[in-house]
Amino acid sequence: MNILEILSDIHALEEELIDFERKYGVRSETFFAAYNKGEEPENDAWVLDFSEWASVYQIWLQRQADYRTAVQKIQKDTSLSGLIREAV
Repeated sequence: MNILEILSDIHALEEELIDFERKYGVRSETFFAAYNKGEEPENDAWVLDFSEWASVYQIWLQRQADYRTAVQKIQKDTSLSGLIREAV
């Protein structure tokens, strides 16, 4: 994936995360920490959402790491302007 594809993924995933955050009134980071500790949803109707939310968050974390790695590789040889040229 190139840097634009990674950034596009990040934005799409963030839209999904925002939808979950608005629905449940909790930031994804807070939700994910509790989910990873094994907290169960109090409502059985939330089980599928929680599973999807956790998956989306994990992918978002990976894309964030992918973005940082891509930027670091490009910035070794160029400035911010070069990074922007590379992305466009």
